Amino acid sequence: MNPLLIPILGISCGLLAIFGGVFVRPWFKLKEQRMAMEADMIAEKAAQYASKQAVLEERVAVLERIITDQGYSIAKEIEELRSLPPRQLEPKPDLR
Repeated sequence: MNPLLIPILGISCGLLAIFGGVFVRPWFKLKEQRMAMEADMIAEKAAQYASKQAVLEERVAVLERIITDQGYSIAKEIEELRSLPPRQLEPKPDLR
């Protein structure tokens, strides 16, 4: 074995440790901060979707109540509208 191999390996390990402390550790911290920020944004979006869902559920409940209060009269009115002839649209006069 070469007698210079041991000091070269020692210096290489030291340089590797310094490189890891200077470059790799901050890179991992940056990644961790980015992941934390993304998690916060995702949680905020989930809260927004939950509030929108609550509003939509409330609106659906109101529509269901309206429909059930009126019974089948809405279906009857829709069928009556289907039996009417389609309206003819008249062209609007040119207002020059």
